Amino acid sequence: MKPVSDTISGIPLGGAEAGTPSPVTKAERCRVYTGAMQQITPGLDAAAQAAGGAPRVRHLRATLLWPLRLMPTPSAPHDRRSPWELLKEAGADSPWREVVDEYTGSSEAFHERHYNEFVSFLPYVQRFLYGEGRRGREAGGHGGESPMHVFRRHDIAAVRVVARPGDAPLTLQVVHTDLYFFFDVDVVMLNMEVGADDLGLPQAQETLYRFGRAYPGGWDAKGAALHCMSSVEWLDAKGQVLASSDAQQSDLFLAHVAEHRAPRIAAHWAWLMQPLVSDHSGEPGLLRFRQLEYYRMPLMAYLALDDPRKLSRLDFMRLTLVTGAAEPAVGRGGPLPFAEDHMMDFEQRYCYDRFWVDAGSAPNTRYLCSGRSLVVVGTADSEFFCCRDRGVLAQFRHQHFLVFLIAHFQKAALLMFSDRLVEALRRLDVHDVASVKRFKRAIRASFEGFLRFTHRYWFHEISEQAQVRALYRLCTSHLALDPLYEEVKERIADMNTYLDADSLRRQANTVVRLTVVTLFGLIGTITTGFLGMNLLAEADSPLWKKLAWFGVVGAFTTWLTFYTLIKSKRLSDFIDALSDERQSFKSRLGVLARVWKPGAD
Repeated sequence: MKPVSDTISGIPLGGAEAGTPSPVTKAERCRVYTGAMQQITPGLDAAAQAAGGAPRVRHLRATLLWPLRLMPTPSAPHDRRSPWELLKEAGADSPWREVVDEYTGSSEAFHERHYNEFVSFLPYVQRFLYGEGRRGREAGGHGGESPMHVFRRHDIAAVRVVARPGDAPLTLQVVHTDLYFFFDVDVVMLNMEVGADDLGLPQAQETLYRFGRAYPGGWDAKGAALHCMSSVEWLDAKGQVLASSDAQQSDLFLAHVAEHRAPRIAAHWAWLMQPLVSDHSGEPGLLRFRQLEYYRMPLMAYLALDDPRKLSRLDFMRLTLVTGAAEPAVGRGGPLPFAEDHMMDFEQRYCYDRFWVDAGSAPNTRYLCSGRSLVVVGTADSEFFCCRDRGVLAQFRHQHFLVFLIAHFQKAALLMFSDRLVEALRRLDVHDVASVKRFKRAIRASFEGFLRFTHRYWFHEISEQAQVRALYRLCTSHLALDPLYEEVKERIADMNTYLDADSLRRQANTVVRLTVVTLFGLIGTITTGFLGMNLLAEADSPLWKKLAWFGVVGAFTTWLTFYTLIKSKRLSDFIDALSDERQSFKSRLGVLARVWKPGAD
């Protein structure tokens, strides 16, 4: 596939990279480009209307990714089992079963698409995703196996959704439902892939916009839930309802927030996660989770259309930003979903147009990325675009999914470390010695965990393949991972520096106190030891008498030492006053008198 042209209406867009430097500024190029696209948009809309209205989506794949934080169990200090081990031990009480995938199972299940997925990544990313192979696993420990542990449930075959009250229900086939655990990081990620065939573009847009919501964003004047599906029902293979949503019951969500100061997870998602339970719910469970990000789950979407060129610029904006379909009264030719100045450089910020050409094995393929979403649009009659073994669909479900997973896992892990710091500070009581010790242990553990995360999971480049590298950079730049990493790193380093400084301060205070005790003890030692003087000549006395004197002197010396330690801070102030030549004799006596004055500190 050859790349798309870098010019529109004769205006170079690439600057120096596209050839000779352009004399116009980037803002001017964006304005010209936007004007050109706005001139093209009515023509595209007219062509779409002449062809019979909105384009049809012949095949839709949507992949949800829900990052969550795993909370420590009450027995965490004594229970060293990992979360996936606890899930495995649940047995029949859990619908989740660990996945023996193509990399850990029989080589007969290892296909070319898995090989293409593997070789797309650099060696250190391969070790993160797949481990060290059978020889590494036989070596024992965690060094040989993949840091990722995947669990899957097989009881959900489909999901029936209703976008708005009164709409016809739509049944989406559930391809798989997985949980991803990560070694040494308290993050779990729910992954669900669904698919449907032959949808109208507005219906596909509404499905992508409304489906992945952990709870309603609000309710309208009639009590209908906003922005989420009006109804969601998980179905088994026989079409029987396993669980359904409760988004319309606003009183449940309002009461939960009023009591817990935390959102209530919708009933169908809470059922799906079991035996993992929300940490703010009253349900019992060893595996508990909390929300890390926005209630909209990150989304990947694959759309195979009859002719992607019939999509307008507005259609691409709505797909990229997952804003849902335009109002029926407005139509596809309506205004932009956001201000024109905000969308001026839409193509440069969100679009990867290397294959947006009428040539190649998958012509007119366009990638759209906003960080929270990764969407690929292509031609339904292209064999390569729809191929699940070697084509774009295979890349979407394998390489591109892992790109999306890595970026959002890194963000979730950084947010988890940030939450840990906040919680450690919130639980700190400087007047409680036990609380201070727990705070220090929590900060040290966060610092050590962040170092392990940096060396095991943090990388800027994951592939040398141009497409994979470009999509990863789009994801990470829109998610602002580098600034977030630096912010968390700085906060943890500040906390650790504070603890080191506090430890040095305490050591210095201890040295000062011991110096004071030694100084005052030195007076008695020199006095009694001068020329071998013995005030009491009891060397020839009976044993009982010597033991009695030994006990008396020992008790007195011990009391004097501890008393000196108790008064060491004030005595050190007196020593400082004695050594200060600017102080008068009277002021020095005043400092000495404060040694025994109550409340002098």
